[in-house]
Amino acid sequence: MEQIRTLTPRTAVIWSVLRAELDRRAGERLSVLDVGGGTGGFAVPLAEAGHRVTVVDASPDALAALTRRAAEAGVADRVRATQGDADALAGLVEPASVDLVLCHSVLEVVDEPEPVISALVTALRPGGAASVLVAGRAAAVFGRAMNGQLDAAAALAADPQGTTGRRDTLRRRYDAADAGALLTAAGLAVEEIHGVRVLADLLPAAVADGQPAALVELERALAARPPYRDLAAQLHLFARRPA
Repeated sequence: MEQIRTLTPRTAVIWSVLRAELDRRAGERLSVLDVGGGTGGFAVPLAEAGHRVTVVDASPDALAALTRRAAEAGVADRVRATQGDADALAGLVEPASVDLVLCHSVLEVVDEPEPVISALVTALRPGGAASVLVAGRAAAVFGRAMNGQLDAAAALAADPQGTTGRRDTLRRRYDAADAGALLTAAGLAVEEIHGVRVLADLLPAAVADGQPAALVELERALAARPPYRDLAAQLHLFARRPA
């Protein structure tokens, strides 16, 4: 959609999937829930496209920035900021009230991902869709190895949760099969899995900044193709609650 202008090598693949869903429901004003949506990088463009967005985030500072950003964009009436943890989502959103859920970079930091996914499914109307973004395990292993942290790479590769231990900033990382199984077990039908930041984090800044359009197109071309997909820094799953 022309109203959504945010297109960078780090977000282009996600926006491509979201645009397809918005086009599929063209003419409808969707109710969108953005869990952990922070300052509104996705929420504000979606509101600019005419949809109503509720952002749930634990950070009051992030929500304050979201409110300012929405006001500056002229969509304050279509963006609602709600402070709360993803773990408490079930008490913050009415069941079967949402057409589209965004849950980006959340499942790797919560105490338990299963209740969060269950709450997302409960919030969705039948036929509603979920955009889920998680940290990729393989990219983290390779990243540490390339930086000379071979012990950390080995620990991460061997750990069932995909972490290096207590000092790791993330509680877990995923591969495509694990992430897909998590959503399927909660009752969602996974329709697409893409890699996000397949190359964006690997290229020198001079290359990435000097050829942004070419990098966007290359990210799109590789995103759905194993093995490139599976080596991406993040995995994007698009799933649907059966009607």
